[in-house]
Amino acid sequence: MEIWTALFGPLDAPARTVALHEAGVNGVFTFEGPHDVFTPLVLAAGSAPVRLLTNVAIAFPRNPIHVAHQANDLALISGGRFTLGLGTQIRPQIEKRFGAQFDHPVDRMIEFVGALRAIFDCWQNGTRLDVDGRFYRHRLMTPAFNPGPDPYGPPPIHVGALGPRLTRAVATHCDGLLVMPFTTDRFVRESVLPLVDAGLAAAHRTRAEFTITPEIIVATGRDEAEYTAGLDAARRLLSFYGSTPAYRPVLDLHGYGELQPELNGLSKQGRWQDMAGLIDDAPLDLIVAHGTPQRVAATITARTAGISDRVALYQPFPMADASLAEVCASLNP
Repeated sequence: MEIWTALFGPLDAPARTVALHEAGVNGVFTFEGPHDVFTPLVLAAGSAPVRLLTNVAIAFPRNPIHVAHQANDLALISGGRFTLGLGTQIRPQIEKRFGAQFDHPVDRMIEFVGALRAIFDCWQNGTRLDVDGRFYRHRLMTPAFNPGPDPYGPPPIHVGALGPRLTRAVATHCDGLLVMPFTTDRFVRESVLPLVDAGLAAAHRTRAEFTITPEIIVATGRDEAEYTAGLDAARRLLSFYGSTPAYRPVLDLHGYGELQPELNGLSKQGRWQDMAGLIDDAPLDLIVAHGTPQRVAATITARTAGISDRVALYQPFPMADASLAEVCASLNP
């Protein structure tokens, strides 16, 4: 099992990457949170031989040329160990926080990916740059701004998706799918995988040519205090995700759909602590892999069986390195 986990922030990125590698992790990822999504990976690239992933870089506030340069540089300095992970985010965040446009998000994302591929092709093979799309136009690449061929090839492009249109489109146009962490085993198998297979069929590809990365929220600990802290953080995280309408289908499948508008109402009032109190054990058990490190590993094994040989451990509360090492050892005995 290939194991990935989060790298939080730039300040101690090299040391943390070494510690995570020693704990048994094969790859580290960053997310678009309080810090830049690319900077920690730049710092981590030379510290340990782990793979690197943006999980995810929000596409729409960025320009494909900017992202292509960042991805190309990370691929170069890591020796080809970088994967570009992209995401759409949700309309309020894109429009109100980033001040960018969100209309037609599926079409916009697929065009963004197509523009990236055209830019990489220009740099790698000398192809004339000629992107003339609905959302993006790139027609000029003079030698002064062309980094030239990457000896490791262009980085793979993975996209995080939940909705049916984007999930299918990712399978058709991208190299991999990042399965969002607010999900369940049943939702992935009944809702996500059929869409992946349909998208791959449209592109005349098979699952062997496509990477699926299940992201699973984890709460564990070697003692009661550590475990309780992890569970509390998991409830807060689930309440945040669950307040978003885009995630209601996951709750609907299990009969908890009415929880979403209730959480949403509390979020609009800023009652974040009250939201966490609405997450009882039933949805927690469906979504979160929790318990001892060995039990967490068993849950992950069951949820990835027949789907993927890799997993991204989403830590709502950073677990101790010793606990992480136990999870990794149980996944790869």
